[in-house]
Amino acid sequence: MILEINIPEVVAEVEAVFARYEDALVNNRIDVLDELFWDSPTTVRYGIAENLVGIDAIRAFRAKRPSTGLARRLERTVITTYGRDMATAMTEFWREGNPRIGRQSQTWVRFPQGWRVVAAHVSFIGEP
Repeated sequence: MILEINIPEVVAEVEAVFARYEDALVNNRIDVLDELFWDSPTTVRYGIAENLVGIDAIRAFRAKRPSTGLARRLERTVITTYGRDMATAMTEFWREGNPRIGRQSQTWVRFPQGWRVVAAHVSFIGEP
């Protein structure tokens, strides 16, 4: 089997859904965030101070998360597609007034209902 990496039209699809996710994140559109995570007990989101396993845990976290101070600036975003149905999205981010570098990684899979995050990780490292 030959796996095609970064098929241009697939990269464009993932870039668009990643942008939709980012918009939902910074504008606290919980319904869109819930939609874009795979509705499964095996979906994982490891965050700054939480390890969430299963969509129910992820949804409960989102419902309690503060809705202010979510704006951020992204840099060095790298989206890589593997064939037509799997991708990773990695990015660094900065929040106003916070000197630490944030890092976010996501694994996306195309399902019949569209692209969904099946695993995500968010962390910070020290000042640059």
